[in-house]
Amino acid sequence: MSKRGKYEDRLDPALWAYIDSVNAWYPPEVAGLPIGRQRDVYDRMCRAFHRAYPPKVTAIDHVIGGGGFAVPVRRYQLHGKAPRASVVYYHGGGFILGGLDSHDDICAELCAGTGFEVLSVDYRLAPEHPHPAAFDDALAAFSWVAGTSSLPIVLCGESAGGNLAAAVAQAARRYVRAAVGQVLIYPGLGGDESKGSYVEHAEAPLLSLGDIAFYRDVRSGKRQSPDDPTFSPLRDSDFSGLPPTVILTAECDPLSSDGETYRDRIVAAGGKAWWHEEPRLVHSFLRARTTVPAAAEAFARIIESLAALGRGEWPY
Repeated sequence: MSKRGKYEDRLDPALWAYIDSVNAWYPPEVAGLPIGRQRDVYDRMCRAFHRAYPPKVTAIDHVIGGGGFAVPVRRYQLHGKAPRASVVYYHGGGFILGGLDSHDDICAELCAGTGFEVLSVDYRLAPEHPHPAAFDDALAAFSWVAGTSSLPIVLCGESAGGNLAAAVAQAARRYVRAAVGQVLIYPGLGGDESKGSYVEHAEAPLLSLGDIAFYRDVRSGKRQSPDDPTFSPLRDSDFSGLPPTVILTAECDPLSSDGETYRDRIVAAGGKAWWHEEPRLVHSFLRARTTVPAAAEAFARIIESLAALGRGEWPY
């Protein structure tokens, strides 16, 4: 059997081309390098995948702050169109990688596809800033938007950013200005690693169970409790009062079961949630949206979900 294992025939050739390209830019052995070097390699890969902005999308960088915090952000707007909502976006990267540039084109396309303004948040990264630094920045950015804009706010995040979006939704659900919805893209929510996709897809391409453990350990402070809901949103004891939630995961990803479990918890608590497992896709499929038809369809679903939630509609 080839090193592709059980995924050899399970995944589309176009997706394998994407996986091979990612591994060429960011090979698995990079995980053994110092974090600073890992970031250099990751940033170079992100530049290689970067696409030009859609027409009429502009972006401005600035720093939001007050009350002892300062968080860099990038605001995307569609020229000539008054936004009906604001999307607060948290990028992926295992809490140790990424920033405003790594997901720049994705945010620009979310802006163009919805017509909403998008605020990408450059939260602090581990290990220099262990938990709760990223969460604190994520919540501060949401609170700043809520306090300075009258637009409805939709939370959005992918991978590590999906964790942050869910944690912010839970922390801010009783605020006077809470989020009107959230869209989580293959989020890591701290689910049960002894069953489901964690077992079935423990060695999936582009994200393995070992990778998840590595990122978790780097992010953790010395006395980190696994039961802290700001660290692992699925460890919360109360899932009531959350905004309408759309979760999209990849079938061949150890994190997929987290989406299903999170949906079930919200629905059981009387809320609205919809989970969709994208068949025959892998973690990080957002970067394959221009070359893999299934990833393009998933990205269109993300845009449609954000647009509907921002308008106050339930998309499913």
